[in-house]
Amino acid sequence: MVSHRRPTQSGLHRSVRVTVVSAAAATAAATLTGAPASADPQDTRASAKAAVDRLYGEAEQATELYNEAGERVERLRGEADRAQDATARGQEAINRMRNSLGAMAGAQYRTGSIDPALALLLSSDPDTYLERAAALDRAGVRQALTLDKLRHAQRKVAQTRAEAGRALAGLERDRAAVTRHKRTVEAKLRQARQLLNSLPAQDRAAFDRASRSGRDAAPDLSGVAPGSARGMSAVAAVRQALGKPYVWGANGPSGFDCSGLMQWAYGQAGVSLPRTSQAQRYAGRMVPLSQAQPGDLVAYRADASHIGMYVGNGQVIHAPYPGAAIRYDPVGMMPVSSVTRI
Repeated sequence: MVSHRRPTQSGLHRSVRVTVVSAAAATAAATLTGAPASADPQDTRASAKAAVDRLYGEAEQATELYNEAGERVERLRGEADRAQDATARGQEAINRMRNSLGAMAGAQYRTGSIDPALALLLSSDPDTYLERAAALDRAGVRQALTLDKLRHAQRKVAQTRAEAGRALAGLERDRAAVTRHKRTVEAKLRQARQLLNSLPAQDRAAFDRASRSGRDAAPDLSGVAPGSARGMSAVAAVRQALGKPYVWGANGPSGFDCSGLMQWAYGQAGVSLPRTSQAQRYAGRMVPLSQAQPGDLVAYRADASHIGMYVGNGQVIHAPYPGAAIRYDPVGMMPVSSVTRI
């Protein structure tokens, strides 16, 4: 006879828990092993490409933070070095003044406790009294001035020591930030590589072709109106970098990230640019995209985490992401946030 007893409350809870755990396990398995068998391969490829693009974008944001922290480290290292040098020079001046005051005190000690003015009055040579008195006054003034300079120098040394301490503390903080951002970049790039490697060879090849915008030849730039002299010099330099690899955190000459390429190219034109794309977008005068000229910097995304150089006919040269060489791409490859004329 079949039993029709209602399940106990505890049995019901166990059943619910088993169902939830099973569902969670299935979800996790689907996430780890990819899309379900029924998924459209086109959808799978598109979602994989979107995920890789997102990871590369996040890695680029972390790279710019890494570059910014590195720039601060260099600035703070310079500040700390200058403050320490100033402290050493100040201490040398203090030591000289202390030696001078010590010599004065020693001379006074050797004359005994009698007041120097009275000693002059009792001198056996009263004819030189006025001359010696004047010299004594000058010595007193010199001693007072030396004491005043000593106090000022001691305050200055204390101040520069404090500045050096602050710079060194900031240096340590920013070194830690550099390390943190480096780990973030490496983790994002590792995830992107793992995702790409999980795709079939045919899909990886398709992604690689898409990453080159389907074009192997250089675009036609004949008839491009020239920009400024330094802009054209920067364009000539950036063209020399075509085909070199993207290397995150690098600014040449054998590899570049996006802002490193812009800094290097304009450096060849004799112009010093900041290290990060966010700072580079404010390094000149902003112009509308419709008025872009060769040499203008084109920043992408709202946070300006990517940047390239406009070279004419709707084309930019940029360092795209790890695994892709420096190349031409359409200026509208990503949302443009600003165009800056240097």
